[in-house]
Amino acid sequence: MESQNLTVVTEFILMGITDNPNLQAPLFVLFLIIYLISLVGNLGMIILTLVDSRLKTPMYFFLRHLAITDLGYSTAIGPKMLANFVINQNTISFHFCATQLAFFLLFIACELFILSVMSYDRYVAICNPLLYNVIMSQIICWVLVAVPYFYSLFVSLIVTIKIFSSSFCGYNVIHHFYCDGLPLTSLLCSNTDEIGMIILTLSAINLISSLLVILVSYLLIIRAILKMNSAQGRQKAFSTCGSHLTVVTVFYGTLIFMYVQPKSSHSFNTDKVASIFYTLIIPMLNPLIYSLRNKDVKHALRRTVKTISNNFS
Repeated sequence: MESQNLTVVTEFILMGITDNPNLQAPLFVLFLIIYLISLVGNLGMIILTLVDSRLKTPMYFFLRHLAITDLGYSTAIGPKMLANFVINQNTISFHFCATQLAFFLLFIACELFILSVMSYDRYVAICNPLLYNVIMSQIICWVLVAVPYFYSLFVSLIVTIKIFSSSFCGYNVIHHFYCDGLPLTSLLCSNTDEIGMIILTLSAINLISSLLVILVSYLLIIRAILKMNSAQGRQKAFSTCGSHLTVVTVFYGTLIFMYVQPKSSHSFNTDKVASIFYTLIIPMLNPLIYSLRNKDVKHALRRTVKTISNNFS
């Protein structure tokens, strides 16, 4: 009879961002706008880098996959979160919860390594410009994105299967606005220490290893830039890294804040604010940062819009 009680959870209740009814409507409008900007921006970046011949370079190949990961985890979270603002009972089925967690983990882990791959690409472009096309060949580029996808899928499946193959105690309220690993772990009856350790260990490995690649790449880039005699050359080198460095600072800064804050100041509300930032705000900001700071993207957008308008005129 006890084992039956442990397996009765067929759905979960998401507490959402706020339980204040006066904030539901304005927050729904705000996050709908944010998600739509993110959707249009990332889809636009994917399409531009596919159709514009001048964006057929390794840098924009990686930028396209950054947009795919941004679109992936924001879509895994955004639509369900928006739906919860307009329905009375914020429920999510057992299998949908598992699917949401799996896709979120897949794309958020993949984004870490895509960003580190992009830093390596910038290192090669600045420190080995004559060998750039040889080192960053099409095959190498595909390997550099395929490995993160497969590894992230492996991490996602391990965590998701470990959590959802365990026993839930019957209490099904998740103190979050989506199915995240640690809030789900707190609902388990057994193996919580083991699963919690797996999540934290994998998160630390992913964060530290990808950040280490970025730091080493930029240290080598800075060293190469300082050796340049031309001020114009230094300025051009810095400008090629500006957008990526901005994205890295915002993304990793948020994640580091999430994981290194002391337990005494750790709370679900703090996690919610940080989670909103990296699940919804950052996917919106990334295409804006690259489009506003990148002349090639702006010119490609103008050419594409002009071509479309000519076809309809």
